[in-house]
Amino acid sequence: MEAAPLMCAGETTFSAIKNSKARPGDLVAIQGIGGLGHLAVQFASKAGFRTVAISRGHDKEALARELGAHHYIDSAEEDPAEALKALGGAKVILATAPNAKAVSSLINGLGQDGELIIVTTSTDPLELSAMDFLKGPGTVKGTLTGGAEEIQATINFSVLTDTRPMIESFPLDRASEAYDKMMSASTRFRAVLNISE
Repeated sequence: MEAAPLMCAGETTFSAIKNSKARPGDLVAIQGIGGLGHLAVQFASKAGFRTVAISRGHDKEALARELGAHHYIDSAEEDPAEALKALGGAKVILATAPNAKAVSSLINGLGQDGELIIVTTSTDPLELSAMDFLKGPGTVKGTLTGGAEEIQATINFSVLTDTRPMIESFPLDRASEAYDKMMSASTRFRAVLNISE
C-alpha cells in the first residue's frame, strides 16, 4: 500500500532532488507539506541536505520537523525568500504547492547558481521579472514523473532510508469517496485504494 504513492509523488520529488545541483550539506527548501512535499522533506533530509520546509501556519511545524526538516518557515508570518536568504540562500527550492504567486516569490530565496524546481501545476502564470535573474544566476525549471528506472531508484532509496508516505487507505467500494477527498485536498496525504479489501 505504501509503495503506491512512491511511484508518482515519490518518484517526482525524489528525481527532482537527485537530479538537481544540490550536494549533501547544501540548503534545500521544500515549499508545501502536502502529498508531494511530505515525501520531498523526507527525501531531502535523508539524502544529507540541510532541509527547510515552507508552509502556512505554526501548526505544521511539528510535522515538518518530524519528517526531517531542520528549519521551518511559516509563510503566513515571514517572507520565505527573505528567510531563505538569512539562511544563506537555497541551492534548490522544490515547489510542490500549486500556488503561482507563492512560487513566483521564491526565486529571490535562491543562493548563487540555485535552482527553483517546479513539480506541480497551476492554472495561473508565474510572474518573474528579468531583475529576478540579474540579481544572481539561477534557474527555473519544471519536472514531471519519470520511467521505471527512476521509480525503482525511488523505491530502493525509500526502503534503505525508511522513507514512508502518509496514506489514507480506502476499500475499492469507497473509491468515489477517496476521489472526492483527493479532489478536495482533504486526505492526509495520499489516498490509496486497497483492492484486497
